[in-house]
Amino acid sequence: MASNSDSIYHVLTYMQQHPEVINRQPLEYTNVIRLNIPDSIKVADADIYFPRQKLMVNRFTPDFVAKNGDLLDYYYQMTHQEIPNFHDVWVTTSHIIDKNTYLLELSFE
Repeated sequence: MASNSDSIYHVLTYMQQHPEVINRQPLEYTNVIRLNIPDSIKVADADIYFPRQKLMVNRFTPDFVAKNGDLLDYYYQMTHQEIPNFHDVWVTTSHIIDKNTYLLELSFE
């Protein structure tokens, strides 16, 4: 599954380490965060994981969620939920050409 690639992991890690590059979109749902980063940031296999003007949606495997709990908890805190409780994480990605950004949306369920 594409969402479990090293590429997505590295993007999430980069964003955690460089929060100044993140443009957060307003929360529309209590369990979803939507983030944009400049498309000038180098991303491995960007054409696969951030398709141009299309959405790619995948669910992280339970193994990925278990191994990367601390990283995912960092993003879950952005939902402002009081009780940290999620089992599944869905990732939606896209390359928004006219805004020169990569979209990364995480849905915690």
